Amino acid sequence: MRKPSNQLGNKMFIINCKNYDEIAGDKIIKIAKIAEKVSKKYKVPIAIAPPYHLIPLIIKFKIIVLAQHVDDKKVGSTTGFMVPEILKKSKINGSIINHSEHRISEKEITSLVKRLTKLKLKTILCVKNINEVKKYAKLNPTFIAIEPPELIGTGRAISTEKPGLITNAVQAVKSAKNSTKLLCGAGIVSGQDVAKAKDLGSNGILVASGIIKAKNWEKIISEFCKGLKSQ
Repeated sequence: MRKPSNQLGNKMFIINCKNYDEIAGDKIIKIAKIAEKVSKKYKVPIAIAPPYHLIPLIIKFKIIVLAQHVDDKKVGSTTGFMVPEILKKSKINGSIINHSEHRISEKEITSLVKRLTKLKLKTILCVKNINEVKKYAKLNPTFIAIEPPELIGTGRAISTEKPGLITNAVQAVKSAKNSTKLLCGAGIVSGQDVAKAKDLGSNGILVASGIIKAKNWEKIISEFCKGLKSQ
Protein backbone atom coordinates (compact mmCIF):
# COMPACT_ATOMS: atom_id res chain seq x y z
CA MET A 1 0.00 0.00 0.00
CA ARG A 2 1.28 3.43 -0.95
CA LYS A 3 2.30 5.63 1.92
CA PRO A 4 0.62 9.01 1.37
CA SER A 5 3.00 11.91 0.87
CA ASN A 6 2.36 15.00 2.97
CA GLN A 7 5.59 16.71 1.98
CA LEU A 8 4.46 18.81 -0.94
CA GLY A 9 7.42 21.16 -0.73
CA ASN A 10 7.55 24.65 -2.18
CA LYS A 11 6.89 23.57 -5.76
CA MET A 12 3.77 21.78 -6.92
CA PHE A 13 2.43 20.49 -10.22
CA ILE A 14 -1.23 19.49 -9.99
CA ILE A 15 -3.11 17.70 -12.76
CA ASN A 16 -6.88 18.02 -12.42
CA CYS A 17 -8.37 15.20 -14.48
CA LYS A 18 -11.90 16.62 -14.21
CA ASN A 19 -14.32 14.18 -15.89
CA TYR A 20 -12.53 13.96 -19.21
CA ASP A 21 -13.10 10.79 -21.22
CA GLU A 22 -9.33 10.55 -21.83
CA ILE A 23 -8.82 9.30 -18.25
CA ALA A 24 -11.96 7.17 -17.92
CA GLY A 25 -11.65 3.63 -16.55
CA ASP A 26 -8.23 2.04 -16.62
CA LYS A 27 -6.79 4.96 -18.62
CA ILE A 28 -6.23 6.78 -15.32
CA ILE A 29 -3.60 4.17 -14.46
CA LYS A 30 -1.51 5.13 -17.49
CA ILE A 31 -1.25 8.78 -16.56
CA ALA A 32 -0.54 7.91 -12.91
CA LYS A 33 2.36 5.66 -13.97
CA ILE A 34 3.75 8.39 -16.19
CA ALA A 35 3.39 11.02 -13.44
CA GLU A 36 5.23 8.76 -10.99
CA LYS A 37 8.06 8.19 -13.48
CA VAL A 38 8.46 11.84 -14.47
CA SER A 39 8.17 13.08 -10.88
CA LYS A 40 11.02 10.81 -9.85
CA LYS A 41 13.16 11.80 -12.84
CA TYR A 42 12.83 15.56 -12.38
CA LYS A 43 12.31 15.58 -8.60
CA VAL A 44 9.15 17.66 -8.98
CA PRO A 45 6.15 16.71 -6.82
CA ILE A 46 3.21 15.83 -9.07
CA ALA A 47 -0.33 15.52 -7.81
CA ILE A 48 -3.25 13.97 -9.64
CA ALA A 49 -6.88 14.78 -8.86
CA PRO A 50 -9.01 12.07 -10.49
CA PRO A 51 -12.78 11.60 -10.33
CA TYR A 52 -13.69 10.05 -6.97
CA HIS A 53 -14.44 6.56 -8.25
CA LEU A 54 -11.00 6.29 -9.90
CA ILE A 55 -9.00 7.18 -6.79
CA PRO A 56 -8.57 3.50 -5.70
CA LEU A 57 -6.91 2.72 -9.04
CA ILE A 58 -4.01 5.13 -8.46
CA ILE A 59 -3.59 5.22 -4.69
CA LYS A 60 -0.73 2.69 -4.92
CA PHE A 61 1.50 4.98 -6.98
CA LYS A 62 4.16 7.22 -5.43
CA ILE A 63 2.40 10.41 -6.37
CA ILE A 64 0.24 12.86 -4.47
CA VAL A 65 -3.46 12.07 -4.79
CA LEU A 66 -6.02 14.82 -4.31
CA ALA A 67 -9.78 14.94 -4.33
CA GLN A 68 -11.29 17.30 -6.89
CA HIS A 69 -13.74 18.63 -4.31
CA VAL A 70 -14.74 18.09 -0.70
CA ASP A 71 -17.95 18.96 1.12
CA ASP A 72 -18.47 20.64 4.47
CA LYS A 73 -20.68 17.82 5.69
CA LYS A 74 -20.57 15.52 8.69
CA VAL A 75 -19.51 11.90 8.83
CA GLY A 76 -22.57 9.65 8.72
CA SER A 77 -25.87 10.18 6.94
CA THR A 78 -24.61 12.40 4.14
CA THR A 79 -25.20 10.36 0.98
CA GLY A 80 -23.35 11.54 -2.11
CA PHE A 81 -21.04 13.97 -0.33
CA MET A 82 -17.25 13.79 0.04
CA VAL A 83 -16.36 14.24 3.70
CA PRO A 84 -12.87 15.30 4.92
CA GLU A 85 -12.59 12.65 7.62
CA ILE A 86 -13.40 9.90 5.11
CA LEU A 87 -10.81 11.30 2.70
CA LYS A 88 -8.21 11.00 5.44
CA LYS A 89 -9.06 7.34 6.07
CA SER A 90 -8.87 6.68 2.32
CA LYS A 91 -5.19 7.77 2.35
CA ILE A 92 -5.79 10.75 0.10
CA ASN A 93 -3.36 13.64 0.59
CA GLY A 94 -5.80 16.55 0.39
CA SER A 95 -8.32 18.30 -1.80
CA ILE A 96 -8.97 21.07 -4.27
CA ILE A 97 -11.49 23.54 -2.84
CA ASN A 98 -13.71 26.08 -4.61
CA HIS A 99 -12.72 25.26 -8.18
CA SER A 100 -14.33 27.61 -10.71
CA GLU A 101 -16.53 24.71 -11.85
CA HIS A 102 -17.57 23.89 -8.29
CA ARG A 103 -17.73 27.10 -6.31
CA ILE A 104 -18.78 27.10 -2.68
CA SER A 105 -19.60 29.74 -0.07
CA GLU A 106 -17.12 31.69 2.04
CA LYS A 107 -18.48 29.95 5.14
CA GLU A 108 -17.85 26.52 3.62
CA ILE A 109 -14.36 27.50 2.47
CA THR A 110 -13.40 28.72 5.93
CA SER A 111 -14.74 25.59 7.61
CA LEU A 112 -13.12 23.20 5.12
CA VAL A 113 -9.67 24.79 5.36
CA LYS A 114 -9.85 24.41 9.14
CA ARG A 115 -11.08 20.81 8.98
CA LEU A 116 -8.56 19.68 6.41
CA THR A 117 -5.70 21.41 8.22
CA LYS A 118 -6.70 19.75 11.49
CA LEU A 119 -6.61 16.39 9.69
CA LYS A 120 -3.17 17.26 8.25
CA LEU A 121 -4.58 17.16 4.74
CA LYS A 122 -3.48 19.66 2.10
CA THR A 123 -5.74 22.40 0.81
CA ILE A 124 -5.56 23.78 -2.71
CA LEU A 125 -7.92 26.73 -2.59
CA CYS A 126 -8.94 28.08 -5.99
CA VAL A 127 -9.68 31.78 -6.44
CA LYS A 128 -10.55 33.93 -9.44
CA ASN A 129 -9.16 37.37 -8.59
CA ILE A 130 -6.89 39.38 -6.30
CA ASN A 131 -9.66 40.24 -3.86
CA GLU A 132 -10.21 36.54 -3.21
CA VAL A 133 -6.47 35.97 -2.82
CA LYS A 134 -6.33 38.64 -0.11
CA LYS A 135 -9.43 37.32 1.63
CA TYR A 136 -8.51 33.64 1.70
CA ALA A 137 -4.73 33.78 2.12
CA LYS A 138 -5.44 34.71 5.74
CA LEU A 139 -6.90 31.22 6.26
CA ASN A 140 -3.43 29.75 5.59
CA PRO A 141 -4.36 27.03 3.07
CA THR A 142 -1.43 25.00 1.75
CA PHE A 143 -1.76 26.61 -1.67
CA ILE A 144 -3.90 29.29 -3.23
CA ALA A 145 -4.42 28.69 -6.94
CA ILE A 146 -5.41 31.73 -8.95
CA GLU A 147 -7.30 30.92 -12.15
CA PRO A 148 -9.12 33.65 -14.06
CA PRO A 149 -12.23 31.83 -15.37
CA GLU A 150 -12.15 33.54 -18.74
CA LEU A 151 -8.80 31.88 -19.58
CA ILE A 152 -9.57 28.33 -18.41
CA GLY A 153 -9.36 25.85 -21.27
CA THR A 154 -8.55 28.53 -23.86
CA GLY A 155 -4.87 27.80 -24.46
CA ARG A 156 -4.20 31.46 -23.61
CA ALA A 157 -1.93 31.20 -20.59
CA ILE A 158 -2.38 33.34 -17.49
CA SER A 159 1.40 33.88 -17.45
CA THR A 160 1.23 35.50 -20.90
CA GLU A 161 -2.19 37.14 -20.87
CA LYS A 162 -2.22 38.42 -17.27
CA PRO A 163 1.30 38.38 -15.82
CA GLY A 164 0.42 41.23 -13.46
CA LEU A 165 -2.26 39.08 -11.90
CA ILE A 166 0.38 36.55 -10.85
CA THR A 167 2.81 39.13 -9.45
CA ASN A 168 0.03 40.89 -7.53
CA ALA A 169 -1.19 37.55 -6.19
CA VAL A 170 2.34 36.68 -5.05
CA GLN A 171 2.48 39.91 -3.04
CA ALA A 172 -0.99 39.34 -1.60
CA VAL A 173 -0.01 35.87 -0.41
CA LYS A 174 3.22 37.18 1.11
CA SER A 175 1.27 39.89 2.91
CA ALA A 176 -0.66 37.21 4.81
CA LYS A 177 2.64 36.33 6.54
CA ASN A 178 1.96 32.63 6.85
CA SER A 179 2.99 29.44 5.05
CA THR A 180 0.57 29.64 2.11
CA LYS A 181 2.16 29.37 -1.34
CA LEU A 182 0.79 30.49 -4.70
CA LEU A 183 -0.10 28.34 -7.68
CA CYS A 184 -1.56 29.58 -10.94
CA GLY A 185 -3.60 28.05 -13.70
CA ALA A 186 -5.79 28.72 -16.74
CA GLY A 187 -4.70 28.31 -20.35
CA ILE A 188 -1.29 26.79 -19.58
CA VAL A 189 -0.29 24.51 -22.45
CA SER A 190 3.51 24.60 -22.71
CA GLY A 191 6.71 24.43 -20.70
CA GLN A 192 7.33 28.05 -21.68
CA ASP A 193 4.01 29.04 -20.05
CA VAL A 194 5.09 27.20 -16.91
CA ALA A 195 8.57 28.73 -16.83
CA LYS A 196 7.15 32.22 -17.19
CA ALA A 197 4.68 31.59 -14.35
CA LYS A 198 7.56 30.43 -12.15
CA ASP A 199 9.62 33.49 -13.08
CA LEU A 200 6.69 35.70 -12.07
CA GLY A 201 6.72 34.12 -8.61
CA SER A 202 4.30 31.20 -8.80
CA ASN A 203 5.30 28.12 -6.79
CA GLY A 204 3.65 25.80 -9.27
CA ILE A 205 0.71 25.16 -11.53
CA LEU A 206 -2.78 23.69 -11.56
CA VAL A 207 -3.61 22.33 -15.00
CA ALA A 208 -6.26 20.16 -16.64
CA SER A 209 -6.89 20.12 -20.40
CA GLY A 210 -3.32 21.27 -21.14
CA ILE A 211 -2.20 17.84 -19.94
CA ILE A 212 -5.20 15.53 -20.29
CA LYS A 213 -6.00 16.56 -23.87
CA ALA A 214 -2.37 16.29 -25.00
CA LYS A 215 -1.44 13.47 -27.40
CA ASN A 216 1.74 12.49 -25.55
CA TRP A 217 1.37 12.62 -21.77
CA GLU A 218 4.97 11.78 -20.92
CA LYS A 219 6.30 14.44 -23.25
CA ILE A 220 4.05 17.25 -21.99
CA ILE A 221 4.38 16.36 -18.29
CA SER A 222 8.17 16.28 -18.70
CA GLU A 223 8.06 19.63 -20.49
CA PHE A 224 6.07 21.18 -17.64
CA CYS A 225 8.49 19.79 -15.05
CA LYS A 226 11.42 21.28 -16.95
CA GLY A 227 9.59 24.60 -16.92
CA LEU A 228 9.23 24.46 -13.15
CA LYS A 229 12.92 23.66 -12.73
CA SER A 230 14.20 26.24 -15.23
CA GLN A 231 16.67 28.85 -14.00
